[in-house]
Amino acid sequence: MITSLDHVVVLVNDIEAAAAAYQTLFARAPSWRNAGDGAARTLFTLDNATLELMAPDGESDAAKRIRTLLAEQGEGLASLCFRTDDIARLHRRLDRLALKPEAIAEVESRDDVSGATLSWKRTRTATEATRGVRMFFLELAKPRPLSVRIVPASITAMDHVVVSTADPERAAALYGARLGLDMALDRSHPEWGRLMFFRCGDLIVEVTSRPGKADETRPDRLRGICWRVLDIDATHARLAAAGVDVSEVRVGRKPGTRVMTVKSGTCGVPTLLVQPAPKLATVE
Repeated sequence: MITSLDHVVVLVNDIEAAAAAYQTLFARAPSWRNAGDGAARTLFTLDNATLELMAPDGESDAAKRIRTLLAEQGEGLASLCFRTDDIARLHRRLDRLALKPEAIAEVESRDDVSGATLSWKRTRTATEATRGVRMFFLELAKPRPLSVRIVPASITAMDHVVVSTADPERAAALYGARLGLDMALDRSHPEWGRLMFFRCGDLIVEVTSRPGKADETRPDRLRGICWRVLDIDATHARLAAAGVDVSEVRVGRKPGTRVMTVKSGTCGVPTLLVQPAPKLATVE
């Protein structure tokens, strides 16, 4: 019933500064700008997922709640939003699985630049039922517009989002059995801990648990994002020239991949870039 990870939300203090930082990182223009319900939003829609920047706007109760979250947690990843093609059916499933979904709401957004509108149906689950990670679920009426590439060596897509857990068994039950995501990998390593990959459309929800004894009652948390690039050397050169603090390019853990870490300009989101392994040609 869940078809993809539609978007992730990043809370920020200054929407304009955050939008400029991510435009530099992605080398793509914002695809949507909107303000309402106590928040200013800027969206970047890549080939397979959207990043939504959200900042408090005004003095409403909703804006005050966002400011409280920022004061408590700082800037960074705030929530996951999964897409479905049948929100009513998914709502019934979430309810049966005791994830306490809110009533389905119909939402419309108008882009402040173009005047275009988007509409969707949405619900959210109780955060305590999803181990501390805020989760939303939506059914879009039509696809979002893509962010336009403005210079070469842009970011193309999301590769994976990382969730950290102190209780891997319960996390596996949540993402696999209850949300219905396909577990593609479950591996343990004495240095890394336990690593689980759950397929979600064209990307992975990666759930990690560090080795050693941990407080299993501690809430899970959103830990970071990895983005795909076509040419990591060109992307490295572009970001370094723009003044972004980046690591050297290195060999990734997955055979054939090359990665680098982005150390600034991500609004508190730990960020990795990856050039995927080349696909082998098939012989017919």
